[in-house]
Amino acid sequence: MFADTAKIIIKSGKGGNGHVSFRREKYVPDGGPDGGDGGKGGDVIFEVDESLNTLNDYRHKRKFAAQAGEEGGKKNCHGKKGADLVLKVPAGTIIRDAATNQVIADMSGDNKRQVILKGGKGGLGNQHFATSTMQAPKYAQPGQEAIELEVRLELKVIADVGLVGFPNVGKSTFLSRVTNAQPKIANYHFTTLNPNLGVVDMGWGDGFVIADIPGLIEGASEGIGLGHEFLKHVERCKLLIHMVDAASVEGRDPIADIKAINQELAEFNPELLKKPQVIAANKIDAFYENENETIAALRAEFEKDGLKVYPISAVSGQGVKELISDVHQMLGEMDDTPIVYEQEYFPELHIFETEAFTAAYDEKANEYVVEGPKIEKMLGYTNIESEKGFLFFQKFLREQGILKELEALGIQDGDTVRMYGLSFDYYK
Repeated sequence: MFADTAKIIIKSGKGGNGHVSFRREKYVPDGGPDGGDGGKGGDVIFEVDESLNTLNDYRHKRKFAAQAGEEGGKKNCHGKKGADLVLKVPAGTIIRDAATNQVIADMSGDNKRQVILKGGKGGLGNQHFATSTMQAPKYAQPGQEAIELEVRLELKVIADVGLVGFPNVGKSTFLSRVTNAQPKIANYHFTTLNPNLGVVDMGWGDGFVIADIPGLIEGASEGIGLGHEFLKHVERCKLLIHMVDAASVEGRDPIADIKAINQELAEFNPELLKKPQVIAANKIDAFYENENETIAALRAEFEKDGLKVYPISAVSGQGVKELISDVHQMLGEMDDTPIVYEQEYFPELHIFETEAFTAAYDEKANEYVVEGPKIEKMLGYTNIESEKGFLFFQKFLREQGILKELEALGIQDGDTVRMYGLSFDYYK
């Protein structure tokens, strides 16, 4: 079975605890603290595997966890880092938070590998807590907790061209003629169950990918049949070939069919109707007479709206070359940047939601000080030296209401803000 959705639970590794121990050697009965730090927990990483084209690996196993970091040891020994968990997925897989349906990552385009959950930082050993007044600390820092999250994996076919239309209008036959795909072809009155991909070879290494989007039915946008499962694949395509049975072999009205399918596209996602479309008026080999009347009616109805009509026969090949050539030319004039969905959900942000923070003005230091467990955790999970990390840091401050609180205290551009040893200048 073609598997294009799966719901799983992923968990990063807990950080190893810091260790409490003291140096004990001959002639050194009261040595200082030498407890080592705990190891970092493993990350959960998603990686594109070009050999995969389904999510079958995630249909029968629900829980996946990275390894925890080891506890630190005596003699300043650092705990071993927990092994990362690398989950392989097909290109085009979208990872969403199961609760909100927001995008965490889109494994498309140049995004071949992404850390989704970071492992917890290892705790500090007791050697770090020695002071002039506390020379034998008997405590160490625990490792940061793991992050657990339920996610929904959704595979959206990546193709340049989507082939849409009602069942049994000849899409599979057309795909088998113009590409290297070998779809099952028969007189199915419901639909092909799997999206079929094929490459149209234009010669000299040039070509494009076309997807036979499974046949739609009225009510698809409301989830009737497998509507939602099919319509989502259209979102990746740059251009649509809308195929109809121009000969009305089964008594269908081709004009009504095109309007019905476009209505389903609009109700599912209005942006889909903004994609360029062409109409493939198929089965002209089945015309007996007055074939030009049907084609003329289609052209009169749709070409005024910019939808060009191509009379074709997927069986005999008549008109197919012109259609493919024009589609190839249209694609060449379009932006070739792949459609990639932006990240909407940041798992690290949501582990702090129930924890408070404080913001205050330190007159003596002339600084604004922000503290709280959520701040400390955020800094532990985020590398603000990187551009992406710093953007996340700014988003965190805004969404947690920290910037709003600082503004209420009267902070001005150029003032200094301190957070657990990190200082930065505030600019609105």
